[in-house]
Amino acid sequence: MERTAAAGATGPAPERAPSSEADRPGDVTGRTRDAVLPDVAGLLDGMPQQRMPVGASAVSSPAPGPAGTGADVRGSAAPRARALALRPWRLLPTPTGTPFTFAYAVVLTVTSLIATYADPALVHALHQGSSTDVAHLVHTPVTVLLASGLWTAGGIVAPYTICFLLVLTALERRIGGARTAVVFLLGHVLATLATEVPVGLAVLAGHLPDSSLHRLDYGVSFGVATSIGALAGLLRPWLGWPVLAIFGALLVQDLLGLADPLTGWGHLIALVIGVGLWPLVRRWRAASAH
Repeated sequence: MERTAAAGATGPAPERAPSSEADRPGDVTGRTRDAVLPDVAGLLDGMPQQRMPVGASAVSSPAPGPAGTGADVRGSAAPRARALALRPWRLLPTPTGTPFTFAYAVVLTVTSLIATYADPALVHALHQGSSTDVAHLVHTPVTVLLASGLWTAGGIVAPYTICFLLVLTALERRIGGARTAVVFLLGHVLATLATEVPVGLAVLAGHLPDSSLHRLDYGVSFGVATSIGALAGLLRPWLGWPVLAIFGALLVQDLLGLADPLTGWGHLIALVIGVGLWPLVRRWRAASAH
């Protein structure tokens, strides 16, 4: 009898190449491996760097930023660093950033040029008409209180003029232009009244001559001193307290020098007014931040 059989039926069956990783001899199946080792579930053998050690991603590759931004965590710190960088031009007033200080500085520049180049007799008449002495305060208080703040004693390069630019710019950037004007005017008006009213009372009591009613008093120094006091309350303590102490010491030194005691007392009173405004200006800054 002739025997017919399929090819290879009489010999051992040839080995079939494994069709997947689960069919390899000696290896666990895919489902068994995923169940036993859930940490490696879904990974493909022979594919390097599918999972990084803990903490390695922060060193070797940047963490992705918000979806769609294309930014990473390291890049997000760059704008903050740039924002904190020193920008010297922000120390001076600008038309858009600090409109009140800028406009006021323009007016002071014009009046300083007039005081420098105009006829001395005309300048003296303008200063006398703008003086906040007792005689003018009795007859035209509002006019002279406003007019006296249009001049700077010593010109555009005087110390109080430079302080005006720096201090009011810093104050306006923190609380806004209208509130800065309120702080300045409060100091200018209250310190003026605090120094001139006692003079008028002393003249009425006979302790001072009538000529004391016509003393020359003008300038922005009272408003600047109040603004310095108010600004010190908005600065960080390591900066605000030294500013307050140094400026206060300078005012005390001027007062002890007896060059102009009435003005010296006015500056100290104006500084105290600014310090007394700390609760108000701090609320204003908080409101401006929102």
